[in-house]
Amino acid sequence: MDGSTTTTVTPALGMSRLSQLVDQFGRHKHKLRISLTDRCNFRCSYCMPDTPEWLAKKDILNFEELLQFCAVMVRLGIRHIRLTGGEPLMRQGIVNFVHDLNHLKAHGLQRISMTTNAFYLQKYAQGLKQAGLDDLNISLDSIHPDTFKDMTQRPLEPVLRGISAAQQAGIPIKLNCVLVAGKNDHEIVELTQWAYQQKFELRFIEYMPLDQPDHWRAEKVITEDEIIQKLRSHFQVEIQARQHDPATLYLLNGHYKLGIISTISKPFCQSCDRLRLTATGELFSCLFANTGTPLRHLLQQPDLSLLQTHILNAVWHKKAGFIEHQQAPTRKISMHAIGG
Repeated sequence: MDGSTTTTVTPALGMSRLSQLVDQFGRHKHKLRISLTDRCNFRCSYCMPDTPEWLAKKDILNFEELLQFCAVMVRLGIRHIRLTGGEPLMRQGIVNFVHDLNHLKAHGLQRISMTTNAFYLQKYAQGLKQAGLDDLNISLDSIHPDTFKDMTQRPLEPVLRGISAAQQAGIPIKLNCVLVAGKNDHEIVELTQWAYQQKFELRFIEYMPLDQPDHWRAEKVITEDEIIQKLRSHFQVEIQARQHDPATLYLLNGHYKLGIISTISKPFCQSCDRLRLTATGELFSCLFANTGTPLRHLLQQPDLSLLQTHILNAVWHKKAGFIEHQQAPTRKISMHAIGG
């Protein structure tokens, strides 16, 4: 088991508001998503291969390496770190790691988040809050047990218990729902009404062509405009100005925030400010990139200047994104291991 780490963090002196992590299109990166593990106990078809092959433990970055990487990235301008997977709560030592990440808040880090399926959250919610986790994104594709089981191959009840535990712990929650035609699109209004009543911010995500080209079909995508059309008959809907958030934000009834991540129908690549690190230490500048930049060997060197050079170079060469090529990536790594 990985325990707490004691890596020394050098303060970020003279840091400007704009990140040093800038690409050739002038997009500054302030957000980092870290995949802590490729393992997941869910089997969502839009994310997980039919026959997943798990990484060996020795191939995954340990927490000391991860903290060292995060310290470098914060010095370069990262302000928000999101822990993902796979399922991050399957990684032993996760609470201690969140605690250690909090030390970076003295050097420029502003927020630590996690994306989880909430299956194990009941066990960890209080510890994560005490460790300093700022918020949670919870995957919830349906509030109907049958639909949920069909989409994830897992029962809904432990997820609802996890959500309740996070509420009791005082951790702010957003819900993520991937919409797939013929699976859960008939529940758009009902899920929105449930989230509205529970005061959880909800984000619908268009079904993206990631790593499962045999599964993905354009006709399975429920677009942003289709979602809004369904909601307008039940809510007063007002669009908000887009910032760097991947979601288009709407206000329902003048106060409830709803987001739609419309990668397919309305790509938002021109405002992208995020990077991704895989569990094995590859830096991906784009969710749709075919290759990443291996960094683990550089983390193991006493002088981290070469690591910084590789990071800055990889970010600079970030391509335009899905908005440019409009197709699924061709790569060995799958969505469940890239920390989408």
